[in-house]
This record gives sequence, C-alpha cells and structure tokens, in this order.
Amino acid sequence: MKTIVALEGLTFFAFHGFYDEERKKGNDFVCDVSVELKSFDTLDDNIYDTVNYEEVYKIVEQEMAQTRKLLETVALHIIKKIQQLDNVTAAKVRIHKLNPPLEGKVERAVVEMKF
Repeated sequence: MKTIVALEGLTFFAFHGFYDEERKKGNDFVCDVSVELKSFDTLDDNIYDTVNYEEVYKIVEQEMAQTRKLLETVALHIIKKIQQLDNVTAAKVRIHKLNPPLEGKVERAVVEMKF
C-alpha cells in the first residue's frame, strides 16, 4: 500500500542567495516536503511504522538555517538527510523563495528535488 506523508507550508526567514546582498538581507521561504513510505499496512497504530514528521521538520529547519548560495544545494542537503530515515523510499522537496529580488515582479522562485 502506497502511503505519502507530507508537510506543507513550512515558513522560514533565511539568508540563501547567490548575491552577497541576498545573504545579508535575508528573505522569506516556504518549504513543502513529502515522503513515501515503504509500506503502511499494519493496524498497530505505531509511529514506528511510519515517518515521524517532527524529524522531517527538524531536518528542514536545520538546513534552512545554514546559509547557502543555491536553493538546489539546500534541497539536496534536505533530501540526503531524509533518505537516511527509516521507512522512506522516496521524497520530494520544494523550496519557494518569495519575492526574489529581480527587476520585474515575481511572486516566487521554486526549486523542486525528488528521489
């Protein structure tokens, strides 16, 4: 049985950006993470049969706190740590940089990574 566990709309203020000014000023980011479980077909009502989304949140929170130039690098670090969790066979991470500093009006820049 295919089971997806997701956290959506995780909001952070962080200092990611290619340019020095972006890393000094900071910006608002929104992350969405979903993980696919090996299986969840037990009636035991046991958290050990799934993924603890507190752990997933902490991974994202820790990686968002590490200033990086590229959102792709942030997403890769998140994915690599999620891969190490028990019961996880696949994951998707989307990072939205709100109002990126471009010449025109842009609501968000998005990076998505899957395994």
